[in-house]
This record gives sequence, structure tokens and C-alpha cells, in this order.
Amino acid sequence: MATLIHTLADHSDDVNCCAFSPSLLATCSLDKTVRIYSLSDFTELSYSPLKGHTYAVHCCCFSPSGHLLASCSTDGTTMVWDTRDGQVLAVLGQPSGSPVRVCRFSPESTYLVSGAADGSVVLWNVQSLKLYRSVDKCVIIYETNTGNILHTLSQHTRYVTTCVFAPCTALLATGSMDKTVNIWQLDSKQPCAGNTVENESEVAVQNWSEDDVSAWLCAQGLTDLVGLFKRNNIDGKELLHLTKESLTNELKIESLGLRSKILQKIEELRMKMVSVSVAIPDEFLCPITRELMKEPVIAADGYSYEKEAMENWISNKRRSSPMTNLPLHSLMLTPNRTLKMAISRWLETQQKYGETT
Repeated sequence: MATLIHTLADHSDDVNCCAFSPSLLATCSLDKTVRIYSLSDFTELSYSPLKGHTYAVHCCCFSPSGHLLASCSTDGTTMVWDTRDGQVLAVLGQPSGSPVRVCRFSPESTYLVSGAADGSVVLWNVQSLKLYRSVDKCVIIYETNTGNILHTLSQHTRYVTTCVFAPCTALLATGSMDKTVNIWQLDSKQPCAGNTVENESEVAVQNWSEDDVSAWLCAQGLTDLVGLFKRNNIDGKELLHLTKESLTNELKIESLGLRSKILQKIEELRMKMVSVSVAIPDEFLCPITRELMKEPVIAADGYSYEKEAMENWISNKRRSSPMTNLPLHSLMLTPNRTLKMAISRWLETQQKYGETT
């Protein structure tokens, strides 16, 4: 049973899209505006409505953290707004000038994708708010850390108008002007890109709810554990305190391999927590991904990179340095053990500091 609790009637024309963040509701309309409401009492925020588009607004969406809102319009632009004060951060013009029908942030907030009526799809870098890649008349799935293409889906016979990932299964649905909805089964070995815990950098893990933990399990390929963790009321704080003993004795997880995988994922989560709570020394960051390195290697250009990121760089037939753009005279990658030890010592220091504060 569903109960109507409130009706909003502020738009002067058809409402095209609604979007939720953890604390806000956004709506957009043919009346050229985007309106923002508080979920606490459904009052409209002081800076709403957002005005900037010159024609109908077709779609709006929040970034995973909720700090950004994107909207797209018949005017051929995708606008990025700061949800804290309603300021326009960027106006991204579709290269073809075609009306933009849909926009979505990647789960990690790395990219913003916009799809237009002419079938063109543009991938924008969220940090620089500049065009990253453009394609047409197909659905492209990218690995958000590297920008590498994972899948190219071209079954539709007319323009693709919408797409959505399932939250905890490797499914993707795409809709088109050809009057069909295609359901795609993605490679289960690749991470689920749906409704994950949206950007751990923006949410203190110790404040996660049980639902947040469930979403995180799905994203890590541990969907089968959701029910077990729910029954044991594992929230963010409990998650961080799980040990080999508690997994064995309290959660009754018999598989050594599964216990090891869970603890490894939790350790990676702790590393992310450290990386967003303090400024990471720049020399510890991979120049390609700008993330804390786990397996640093030295390339022929003399710079250190995360091993997987540099291998992906080379596998895409790039033969130039990511840093200097000069040719690499060798593709050999040498483990940088000194840097790895320095990163480990730094992490230990930060974790000890965190335990005493």
C-alpha cells in the first residue's frame, strides 16, 4: 500500500523528471526550470527555482554525494549546479548542438554522461568539467577510473533515450525510440555499477546505515552476504570492526577464502577513509588515476604509477608517457618497493592517529 503524503504544484508546465539525493528532491519541467525541495518538509529551497536553460528541461540528476546537480535541455546544454547555494558551475554544450535528453553521473562521480536526440553521447570529466569522449547511436559503458571502454551495446535501431543500472545485480536496461527496452546481463566479474554506496569519499563509513553496507557489499561482488549482514545488524561502525574471529564465530562464515576477501575489502575501505580525511602526499598518488597507489611501479619515463593503471595505459596501445607525452623507449614496469614501503608506513601512521582522535 502507498499513501500520498504531499503534492508539489510549483511548475507551470509538464514535469519531465524527478531525482532524489539523500536530503533533496529535484524536479524539472517544460517550463525551463529546475526546482529543489528539502526532504524534511518538502519546502522549496531559497535559491529555487534554478533558471538558466532557454528551452524545456528534460532530465536532472544528483551526483552520488548530492553536492552537484546536472540538468539537460532542448537548448543543447547540460548545466551543472552547486546544490549548496544554487550557483551554476558549468554550462556544457553538446558538440552537435542537438537537444540533450538524458544525463547521469557515474557511481564514483568521476564522469557525467549526456545523451542527445541525434544519438550522440558525451562523457564529461566532472573535475575539469571538460569533454572527455564523444560517441553516437549506441550505449557505451566505461570503466570510470581509467575511461577504458568495457562494452559497446548497439542493438537498438533508433536513438537510445534512457539507460539505468540495477542496484545490486549486473543488469542494465536501455530504452529507445525504437519502442523497445533491452535488458543486458553484464560480465559478473566486473563490478556492479548501480546504486553503490555513493562515493565513500563523501560519506563517513562509520556513519553508514545497514542499507549503505548492503549497497557496498553489492558493489564488491558480495551480494550473497547482504541477508547475513542484515540479520546481524551490521552497519558502518560494525563493518569496520569486523575481524577474522568475528567473521568465523559470530557470522559463521566457514570459507577461508570468503573471509579473506571480506577483510581485504574492508582494509581497502579503511585506506579510502584515510585518503579522504587527510591530504595525501602527491608522490603517493598515481598520476593516471590520482588515487593512492597500492602496487607502484616505475615506467621507462622515470615516473611511478599504479601497476594496473599503467598496464591499462599500455594495453590500449599508448606508447607515450602519461606525464611527458614523450615516447616510452621500453614498456617494462619495475616494482617500486621503496615507495610501496613509504606508503605503508604513512598509512600506519594515519590509522594510529585516527585511533587516538
